[in-house]
Amino acid sequence: MSRHTRRRSPLQVRLLTAGAGILAAAAAVATVTVASAGEPGGRAEASAKADHAVFVQGNELDGNSIHVFKRGEDGALTAAGRYATGGKGGDQVDAPTDSLASQGSLVYDERSGLLLAVNAGSGTVTSFQVHGQKLTHRQVVDSGGDFPSSIAVSGNLAYVMNAGGDGSVQGFRIDAKGLKPLRGSHRSLGLDNDKVPLFSSSPGQVAFTPDGRSLVVTTKSANTIEVFPIRHDGRPAHRAVVNDSAGGVPFAITFDRAGRMLVAEAKDSTVSTYKVRPDGRLKVVQRPLPNGQDTLCWLERAGEFFYGGNTGNSTVTGYRADGRGRLTLTNDVGIATPPSAKSQGVIDLAVTQDERFLYVQNAVSGTVDGFRIGRGGSLTKVTTVTGLPAFAESGMEGIAAV
Repeated sequence: MSRHTRRRSPLQVRLLTAGAGILAAAAAVATVTVASAGEPGGRAEASAKADHAVFVQGNELDGNSIHVFKRGEDGALTAAGRYATGGKGGDQVDAPTDSLASQGSLVYDERSGLLLAVNAGSGTVTSFQVHGQKLTHRQVVDSGGDFPSSIAVSGNLAYVMNAGGDGSVQGFRIDAKGLKPLRGSHRSLGLDNDKVPLFSSSPGQVAFTPDGRSLVVTTKSANTIEVFPIRHDGRPAHRAVVNDSAGGVPFAITFDRAGRMLVAEAKDSTVSTYKVRPDGRLKVVQRPLPNGQDTLCWLERAGEFFYGGNTGNSTVTGYRADGRGRLTLTNDVGIATPPSAKSQGVIDLAVTQDERFLYVQNAVSGTVDGFRIGRGGSLTKVTTVTGLPAFAESGMEGIAAV
């Protein structure tokens, strides 16, 4: 399809008209109380080490790259280099702000010390060894399908989700050199996309359950959550267990401390909570919880708190989970931090391993905001970096923090 004749889906039209709501959201957030930058946030206040970093995937069409930032003790970011992945970025058809329309396109694996990045335009995946803010030993492998857009890791296994064509997941073993394809692990998702998919019909994310026994994929247009039980040899069951999503347009996946699965749903900006049974069937723990915002797509956990990115009106919502897995909003208006002129087109999120800071990509403005996580889940902005690839024909997507 020609770039000049792109069709606009109802979801995209709603996104493109959402800008008028940003000023109203900013006014509403005036009632939100935020913590001071010095509050401990209820977690261990271990000092940030000199080798802490935040990685941003540029997703450039003419040559994908990883933009590296040093993270200071106060959460501030300083540019520390840029590394070519050896592949090309991609842009899904009709994508309104997020070129890859997925979560988990850039992943840091603490166990192996590898940073894994998709090259959607090349059908490849790149791994780097991470040494502080330096990336070394680049390796590029075929993704096993068209338009790779999400990666999941568990132990020495990595699975890549390919969004193009019929959609697929492909397994890899992780070793000291990078990724090695796992023979017999390729599974189709049974979609009907072009090689470059329409953003609203592409799958949203691939994720392992915390015990590593199941691989989960969200499909937006099919409105399903598909679960592949993982065998002892690391290969998935031949067919996924297909579960209807409790909410409309399931997108991002994360898990609470007890292993319950939370799914962000873009249609009505809701989050549903599930228990993943060993046979791949889902039990609904909490029905869709709305946040009052516009087009929730991304969702990440920080201890007992969760943060969601609402790309339609450029806000971030905070949630808190109790011991039974029940979610509530951290404030009445559903906005944990006010939008700003430099924070337009909120997309992907990353939480540091010490759970002290949250970093948010803003695709339209080409910026990343950093926030200290305070008591009660409040967010205080501590840094903004500019000059990253802003969304146009494509734009940055994918962020990881260590």
